[in-house]
Amino acid sequence: MPNHALSSSSSHTTTYLLFFVLGAVGALTPLAIDMYLPAMPNLARDLGVAEGSVQITLTVYTAGFAIGQLIQGPLADSYGRRPVLIIGVALFAVASVMSALAEGIDALILIRGIQGFAGAAAAVIIQAIVRDMFDREDFSRAMSFITLVITVAPLIAPLLGGYIAIWFGWRGIFWVLAVFSLIVIALVQWKIPETLREENRQPLHLVSILKHYAGLCRSPVVVGLIFSGAFSFAGMFSFLTAGSFVYINIYHVEPNEFGYLFALNIIAMIIMTMINGRFVKKIGSHAMLKLALSIQLFAGVGLFIGWILDLGLWGTVPFVVLFVGTTATIGSNTMALLLSGYPTMAGTVSSLAGTLRFGTGSVMGGTIAFMPDGVVWPMISVMTTCSILSTTCYWIFGRKA
Repeated sequence: MPNHALSSSSSHTTTYLLFFVLGAVGALTPLAIDMYLPAMPNLARDLGVAEGSVQITLTVYTAGFAIGQLIQGPLADSYGRRPVLIIGVALFAVASVMSALAEGIDALILIRGIQGFAGAAAAVIIQAIVRDMFDREDFSRAMSFITLVITVAPLIAPLLGGYIAIWFGWRGIFWVLAVFSLIVIALVQWKIPETLREENRQPLHLVSILKHYAGLCRSPVVVGLIFSGAFSFAGMFSFLTAGSFVYINIYHVEPNEFGYLFALNIIAMIIMTMINGRFVKKIGSHAMLKLALSIQLFAGVGLFIGWILDLGLWGTVPFVVLFVGTTATIGSNTMALLLSGYPTMAGTVSSLAGTLRFGTGSVMGGTIAFMPDGVVWPMISVMTTCSILSTTCYWIFGRKA
């Protein structure tokens, strides 16, 4: 059973401080990816390699991140949340230092893969910790607020990374990541207790782990909830992949104005999070999930109609805002429903869900990359398809949770 709920005697300040700490933990990977982007051309010149070689360092990071989630979730179910989290963040810090000291691209590629593997601990264990501490509806509220904290990272990371690269070079970015990692470890030691009781820990056996994953994949409800959240995330990821090109190159938005349009998405996400936090305890996770999926489906269909009617920028922006704004609500409620059925396997379930979510987003983003440039329909068609698939997965399978 959860240790306590948001409505316990703990002060609101303490509760939101907990959310902030967990959000800081979850921000490690967005910072490690997005803060690095502005420095990639300088890195290529400094190491004397082609840009494609530098791009591989991002690919291996995401590969390590995906693999790490599958492994570290079961570890957290066996040995507890805190030790796996602290060791993972510590390894992330070491990899950051080694990246800053790397003298060649081959070494950097290897180290970034290790860093991605280590960063996966934070992504998986955050959800497991929240599941241990809160019941289903409170889990949804908590994850919504934590997601907002995490969302700030990719907003500020490119700007911060650009200034660091100018002032200190690309190596300075990894030194900043190392320092931030140490701060996160201190915050975890101070604020995050061990939330998995001894009697709820699962024996760590490879055969058992594979059986657990196979058992989860055989459950239509589990698969439905996972892919409902995954396709919703993939739709947002598709906008992140192509949105700047659509707005700036096709709709002729000035680069400095793109940030304001992007900020509308975050405002919508904040509003939806506040609505979810206010009503999920009263009407339940299923009801909030149905509402968010309905809004996102409306947005997906609206995007398609706006493209068919050639309504231009203002036939696109409002629907993108609605689509992205519901993503955190859908993600938090699908995970709340999913984890409530597996209280002793929260790490394993989070691992599988995180890997499939990230993988689905990568596939959809990659699909757009192979479509023609200079047109709007690739982004629109993928987002519309994702909204339909997300809703379908819930109504056919996930609603039976």
